[in-house]
Order: sequence, then structure tokens, then C-alpha cells
Amino acid sequence: MRQKEDNFLLGMENSGDFLEWLGPDISKMILIVLDDPSDLVRLSSISRSWRHFVIENGFCKKLCIKMFPELSCFTRVIEISNSLEPIKAGTSNSVNWEYLEMDHKVYAHLSRSLMSAMTRNDCIETSIHASSTDNAPVESIENTLNSRERVMGVPSYWSSIGEKDPEMSETLTYKLKSQLCIVDEIHIRPFRAYFQLGFPIYSSKAVRFRMGHAKSPLDMRSMDEFMAGQRCNDDNYIWTYVSPIFPMLQENSLQTFKLPKPAICTGGILQVELLGRVQKQEMDDLYYICVCHVQVIGRRLSSIFDVDILDPKEGKLVLKYCKDVRGNDTDSDEEDAAAGNDTDPDEDYIAA
Repeated sequence: MRQKEDNFLLGMENSGDFLEWLGPDISKMILIVLDDPSDLVRLSSISRSWRHFVIENGFCKKLCIKMFPELSCFTRVIEISNSLEPIKAGTSNSVNWEYLEMDHKVYAHLSRSLMSAMTRNDCIETSIHASSTDNAPVESIENTLNSRERVMGVPSYWSSIGEKDPEMSETLTYKLKSQLCIVDEIHIRPFRAYFQLGFPIYSSKAVRFRMGHAKSPLDMRSMDEFMAGQRCNDDNYIWTYVSPIFPMLQENSLQTFKLPKPAICTGGILQVELLGRVQKQEMDDLYYICVCHVQVIGRRLSSIFDVDILDPKEGKLVLKYCKDVRGNDTDSDEEDAAAGNDTDPDEDYIAA
């Protein structure tokens, strides 16, 4: 496929204007299968007509959505040229074309960032809340951020409230380190109660993961202190990605749940759904779920990108491109190096 793309690009450079020769419909069919953002930048540098064709049809945006369908939630992009004023799109033809050019540039940078090879690590910044907590703050969700089973000799874990129904589920909700994170897998370690007879393991039957954003600004203080014994409402979020259901083993080990393909969390919120219960507590004959540790493995996208909520009720998002930080942003330097391009996409334009 790579060789075919190179031959196509070489043919355009040596055989005149293929846009006129092939026509717009066939040209669109060819360009839509390109899977390297550098090719689209090269195409837009061939001539004014090709630049207009690439930008007008939004091929860079289409490439991003092809790689990560979750990005289709963005209704528009804005470019922050300084800390105060974003570029605004108007209704005139000239301003509308400026918006299309900006759209092209932002998604060209984003596509390169998506394809860059960067170090994977734990993306969780902090916990938000658990759907229930048995004994706050001792058994709070904050404990799941610590990889150790014991802290200062005391068991470290989160515990749900007890339920008679083994099908009752729970959720653990976290804020990630960036509003745009590529997530590959989630690690969860169920808790073994060494202080109870038989050392029972309070795992769930299965797990599922949701990613998205809040409907309104969050108070990041833990909710467990005042939610003890109560059920928390999880309707404050819009989920742009929902994973398949994975079975969980009743084992006291850090279990890995790998997503079918990497997914983007647009909005920085990830929720772990713990589906069903398997272990009763002997003293009250109720089912519990307890978790020692949670990790979200992936990588955050460059800090030149951010997300704004345009319409909280409908979940409309805005992709922000903060070009002022680009010069000092190490992530974006790595992205350009991985793409083999040290320049802005607009600087690749060669006038006919």
C-alpha cells in the first residue's frame, strides 16, 4: 500500500494535474485511502488547485476519524493565537475559507500526533468518585491509585457497600492526565481480605470501560466522604466510547484488560464498570466488590490540543489548537520528528 501511494504521488508530480485528469470523484476515492498525514501535506503543496481540493474536502479530519472514530464528536475546531482571543469563523467566503484552512492545519497536526510513537504510562491523574463506598474514607476510591496492597501496614483498597443481589454493579470514575488520551489497556487488581477467614477475594464477575466527558465542570474533590452508604448518580457524563465486556478472574493479581484497538478518551473521563459480584462477606451475608489498584495504560496527546464543551446537554465538543505553546512543547517536537517533518503543514505549501 505504501508503494502504491508513493507511485501515485510521484505520478502527480511528473504527469501534470491529476485532479483534472481523474476528476474530483475518482480523486476523492484515491485520497480517502491514504493513511499517512505527511502524504496529505505533500498533496496540498503540489499546486493551488490541489491545496484547495485537499482542504475543501477535509481529508486530514477524515483521516483522524478513520484512525479513531471517537474524534467524530468534535463539531468544530478553534485556534488559540494568544491567551485571550481565538480565531472566529464568520459567514463570508473569505472567512469561511480561513476556517477550512485552520481546520486542515489542526487536523494535520492531530493526525501526526496520533501516529507518533511515544512512551505509554499510567494516564490517571486523580479519582473522581465511586458509585458507593462502604466505609469512607478508609475504603475510599483514592486507595486504588496506590499500587501497594498495604500503606503503613494498613490494607489499601476501595470497597462497595454490601448488596443482597449478586447482579448489582458498581462504578469507579477517574480523571485522566489530559482531555485527549489514547488508551490501550486497563489494569485492575481485586482485593484479597487477608483479615477474614479463608482470605476471600472480592472481585467482580466482569468489567467494562467507558470514556468521555462531564456535562458540566467537575468538583474534583473526592465525593466518597459524603457519599458513604449512598449510591452516586453517574448521569453527569456523556460517553463517547464504550468497551466490550471482559470477564474478571477471582484472583488477587493485577489483571490486564486490553481494548480491541486503542481508543481516544475525548474529555478526560474514564469509568470502570464492575459488573456483578461473586463473593459474600461472612459476617453480614452480603455481596461486596473490592479493588486494590487501577491503572489506565496509554499516552496523552500533546498539550497543544485541548477540549471545550460547546453544548453540555447535547455533548458537542470543540477541539482547541493552542499554537502559542507549540514552540516549547516537547510532545509536539517528538511528533514532528516521528513524522519526519519539522515544519508547520502550512509552510509546506508551494504556490503554483
